[in-house]
Amino acid sequence: MSALTFAARDSATMVRRQLKRLVRYPAMTVQLIITPVIILFLFVYVLGGTLGGGLGGGRDAYVDYVVPGILLMAAAMAAAGTAVMVATDMTEGIIARFKTMRIWRPSILTGHVVASLLQQLLSMAALLGIALAIGFRPNATAVEWLAVVGLLALFALAVSWLSVALGLKSPTPEAAGNAPMPLMLLPFLGSGFVPTDSMPAVLRWFAEYQPFTPIMETVRGLLLGTPIGDGAAIATAWCAGITVVSYLWAKNIFNKT
Repeated sequence: MSALTFAARDSATMVRRQLKRLVRYPAMTVQLIITPVIILFLFVYVLGGTLGGGLGGGRDAYVDYVVPGILLMAAAMAAAGTAVMVATDMTEGIIARFKTMRIWRPSILTGHVVASLLQQLLSMAALLGIALAIGFRPNATAVEWLAVVGLLALFALAVSWLSVALGLKSPTPEAAGNAPMPLMLLPFLGSGFVPTDSMPAVLRWFAEYQPFTPIMETVRGLLLGTPIGDGAAIATAWCAGITVVSYLWAKNIFNKT
């Protein structure tokens, strides 16, 4: 058996392990899908009339504006579940057990990353379906939809590796569940719910230069036809940078355990 085949086989085994855990304990997956939907309903039906008025429209205008931010929030929430699973494996000793077995060691982390990626995409797809049902009306072409899916997948990959690193670093599953919390707040501190030009100067500077804003603006532009400028390149660079740094961080922690 070649080294590549060996690595692919072990990685597939670890992915199946994680997917079976998600099926065996569906409550977390359901919660990760329902929570962003509740946030969507809250902002559209409770606050959407007022906030949409500030955008020069109404509730219909606001649902178009807010969906990209909640999509990223849904991915960040799924990342919290991944961090908990990684920390649980660490504290229960199963990773130490895996390291004694004749397997391709990186497959242990690969299983978590791929399962997290699939969970995030499922959560975002469910949210997008609900958004379409309540009035979200994108005008993107087929090519633009493919670009959106690609960018969201790249973002999900970055968040997956970051959540794995946070799970490895956390001393307990409880701590791991709280570690990705800043990721859930960044859409609020960016252009996810209101335009950045409505914010005070200091907050506006942070909102414009933090990583979530160019990603949300690019997704919004691709789906709704608004200008994105160099946002796509900046968003891709942020996602690639977070992925590389998080991967190296996770690898370093994993090798030291």
